[in-house]
Amino acid sequence: MVVVNTTQHAQLVDALTAADPSVRLRAALSAGTDSDPRLTETLVARCAVEPDFFVRDMLTWALCRMPADVTVPRLIDELGSGSAQARSQALHTLSKIGDPRAWPSVSAQLHDEDDEVVRSAWRAAVVLVPLGQEAVLAAELVPELGRGDRDRQLSLSRAFAGLGEDVLPALDTVASHPDPLVRAHMEATKQLVHDPESSFTLSVELAKRVAITGQGS
Repeated sequence: MVVVNTTQHAQLVDALTAADPSVRLRAALSAGTDSDPRLTETLVARCAVEPDFFVRDMLTWALCRMPADVTVPRLIDELGSGSAQARSQALHTLSKIGDPRAWPSVSAQLHDEDDEVVRSAWRAAVVLVPLGQEAVLAAELVPELGRGDRDRQLSLSRAFAGLGEDVLPALDTVASHPDPLVRAHMEATKQLVHDPESSFTLSVELAKRVAITGQGS
């Protein structure tokens, strides 16, 4: 860790809010290179409002370079933010850090109302779930089957696939679900679990056709 002096610190803070995204990107890179814990609050706060994807990615990298004892508690606090971007970025960063202390807080976000947040929560949960609790997590995720658009459905299926074949009994619990879209999403997910290289697009299109057929019967 390189502790920057007060002047450098102030310059970095200012650069992180510059109008030019390339300036913000370089500032985030410098912050991560210096790994000065005093910048943690500024980096977390910037994650909540940063509009540029590449800058956000660099902010996450910078936070991962900070001491986990400093960043993890602050990121967990951020999960209570009213800003969806703040919650989503905090979850994304926690998944990259991989500290098990974040698991209880991450698992509490599995049904967030915002699609981006909940997708980030699923990805983080797959990384942080305690060994042997994969089936429990799968059961917690089952009620999300059939909900939302293609991106949300694909994210959920990938989360199941990331947990491995331990999820199959949980998926089978909805084999007789009254909603054909839930059943079709379950089948598409099982296919992805068995073969992660398989095409999910065709499965989702099939699910939509099944749902329409069911409505017309």
